[in-house]
Amino acid sequence: MKDLKLRILLTIACLVTLGSAAQAQFREEAFSQNYASPSDTLSARDSVDQMWSFKEFFHGVAKHDTTLKIGSLFAGSTVFLGAQQFYNKQYWKIPVTYAGIGATMALGFKYNKQYKASKSAYELAFEADPETTLTVDEHSKQMATYMFASAGLIYWGTLMDGVFNYKKEVKGQAGKATLYSLLLPGLGQAYNGEYWKIPIYWGAIVGSCHYYAVNSKNYKRYKRIHNEATAEDSTYEGLIPAERALYYRNVFRRFRDYSVVAIVGSYLLQVIDANVFSYMQGFEVNDDLTMDVSPTIISPYNEYAMAPLSWSSGGGVLGGNAVGLKIGLTF
Repeated sequence: MKDLKLRILLTIACLVTLGSAAQAQFREEAFSQNYASPSDTLSARDSVDQMWSFKEFFHGVAKHDTTLKIGSLFAGSTVFLGAQQFYNKQYWKIPVTYAGIGATMALGFKYNKQYKASKSAYELAFEADPETTLTVDEHSKQMATYMFASAGLIYWGTLMDGVFNYKKEVKGQAGKATLYSLLLPGLGQAYNGEYWKIPIYWGAIVGSCHYYAVNSKNYKRYKRIHNEATAEDSTYEGLIPAERALYYRNVFRRFRDYSVVAIVGSYLLQVIDANVFSYMQGFEVNDDLTMDVSPTIISPYNEYAMAPLSWSSGGGVLGGNAVGLKIGLTF
């Protein structure tokens, strides 16, 4: 149960981090900003962009600001669940979400308490009489797991619903494609219309998970054999000696770690793929390839450290104009 709670907390933390990165790392302005603009400054505010702020999030949600990026909205909603539904003006979904999560979590804690009580009673009875007929209530343990999993599913569905209903009338949103793939591998590719990529990424992820399970099973097996063979007063008489068990234990542990890297890499790759190719859909691609060459006057910006030298009146000065050629490519 502790492992389940830890996994839920780690999942929420990853969603917050990756959700904010979807707004900061994949910014639409990066494809249209003029980096050679004379208005550029060297201040810290210009060089380091703010990834996420409470002011931006709450102001955008409260005022239904159309400029609020989907990445900022998603990142905040991972903590303030229901903010996406409020922003999308689907207020009736908020109490349904909290009622569903609250009910399933309450039932989960109830069943978990029953399981722990039955386990404690069994341990006490077993110490008094090893022939006791008491048993541990495994049904309560399973029900607790189901209830906690249901709460997580409602949480996930609420985030997915918020992304789906964000500016539904706008097509080809790179941020939406990114978050789709973040929440469900392959969904971003479906949003971009690239369905043929879905089996490739799912095959990579499922195959990596399969090899992780196989390698983990073999690692535990040879670890157990090695521990039994090297234990004090060991009576181990197996066919596999301790040295060989140690070798295979290390091999399968390394393969297990490689499988984890493959799972994470495949998952991140399909997220990046969904974002990049969503941007690429807006690019015009045709057979019109031309080159235009014309004379021009080059006026360098004097505020940059590397400015060309020009000579006038017998002396060198920085920032002088020069005559050159301008080459323009259309493709």
